[in-house]
Amino acid sequence: MAKQYETVIGLEVHVELATKTKIFCGCSTAFGGEPNTHTCPVCTGMPGSLPVLNKQVLEYAIGVGLATNCDITRNCKFDRKNYFYPDNPQNYQISQLYLPICRNGYVEIETEEGVKKVGIHEIHMEEDAGKLVHDEWEDSSLVDFNRSGVPLIEIVSEPDMRSAEEVIAYLEKLRLIIQYLGASDCKLQEGSMRADVNLSVREVGAEKFGTRTEMKNLNSFKAIARAIEGERARQIDLIEDGKEVVQETRRWDDTKESSYAMRSKEDAQDYRYFPDPDLVPIVVSDELLESIRAKQPEFRTEKMARYKEEYDIPEYDIEIITASKRMADLFEETVAICKQPKKVSNWLMVETMRLLKEQDMDPEDIRFSPKNLAALIQMTEKKEINSSVAKEVFEVMFNEDVDPVAYVEEKGLKTVNDEGALRKTIEEIVAANPQSVEDYHNGKEKAIGFLVGQTMKAMKGKADPGMVNRILKELL
Repeated sequence: MAKQYETVIGLEVHVELATKTKIFCGCSTAFGGEPNTHTCPVCTGMPGSLPVLNKQVLEYAIGVGLATNCDITRNCKFDRKNYFYPDNPQNYQISQLYLPICRNGYVEIETEEGVKKVGIHEIHMEEDAGKLVHDEWEDSSLVDFNRSGVPLIEIVSEPDMRSAEEVIAYLEKLRLIIQYLGASDCKLQEGSMRADVNLSVREVGAEKFGTRTEMKNLNSFKAIARAIEGERARQIDLIEDGKEVVQETRRWDDTKESSYAMRSKEDAQDYRYFPDPDLVPIVVSDELLESIRAKQPEFRTEKMARYKEEYDIPEYDIEIITASKRMADLFEETVAICKQPKKVSNWLMVETMRLLKEQDMDPEDIRFSPKNLAALIQMTEKKEINSSVAKEVFEVMFNEDVDPVAYVEEKGLKTVNDEGALRKTIEEIVAANPQSVEDYHNGKEKAIGFLVGQTMKAMKGKADPGMVNRILKELL
């Protein structure tokens, strides 16, 4: 009988925090920018420069810790992790090994078997490294230190996950919590959220873990899922062939859908950690902890319960809208202006989702303002524009956030509510289409649809379909 294998997975998730400035200096953390323009003596590791902790980094780290049920370390400090690499300007990274800021937490994920707790071993604060840019033409590598010193938290899970599905559910849960906190935008494609996957396999029922490998370079949920399947298969093949799995760091190549070894895995002692002598220890006071606790936002679960009670919109809508902080904010702010929860939800669920999908965008990239969406809904409700014009205006608004009221004025898209003018047009159309009139009188209901269409065409789509129908039925 073939052996059954179980996959054991733990994650190290790096999240770039949404501070305006770096962790130990005043340089900008903005993504992009000309190489080496967001730099100073501290983040380029100049001798004699001194780091000073950005308080906002500590507050975000504690906020994430509280939201993931962690114990907060009341006395913690920074350590130096020594290694030599061109993008690491001091030749050490400032991190936390001995006393990380958060420990022993968990998040709950939904799995096919029900709710499962995934343990969080620790969360620590550290600085990001610079970026190496390889120039094929010149056959050289260049270093950009803009990212050097950007604040990170590293969230280290327990090896509690058993499949790619569980890993994705855990990452989505973390991403939502962090986005709701406003601690990071968690964009995998920009590297503000990165996950390294530690994976091993063992026979089902075995007590001991197998030898694990760590996989890096995973910048989308799809790549993570593929890498897990690929690495699981690779390790099982080795074991079946009687070979050893080597503990090492591997790099996943998503285009080739395979991984290759980068380096054998070092242990903590290889980094010669010691407390950073330039940074004072951190003491988290009761007041600070309480003020951060008081500022915690309403998270998704509470939001879903409140929406159900307050807005009377379908559960499916609630799930989709609350799955993105940006979408939820947009929904609430628009409803506050126009007091039409179901209408707002419809615009978000149908047209917004369609355009996001077509343009391959995240809800976080939505540009239009609640004010403009509310104005569009109000114009439609007052029958100032009909639904097909509303969709056309919305598409322009989605791309350029135009003021719909001004746009409708300027393009002359207002519905013609002048009954006299409308009646005159309809009379002309009825006169010009005797066959359709006869068909209608002979009981062909569909004939009226043709006449409505002709009227809308003559009115350039700017008539109220309800009024057109009513006048047509009177005339016929």
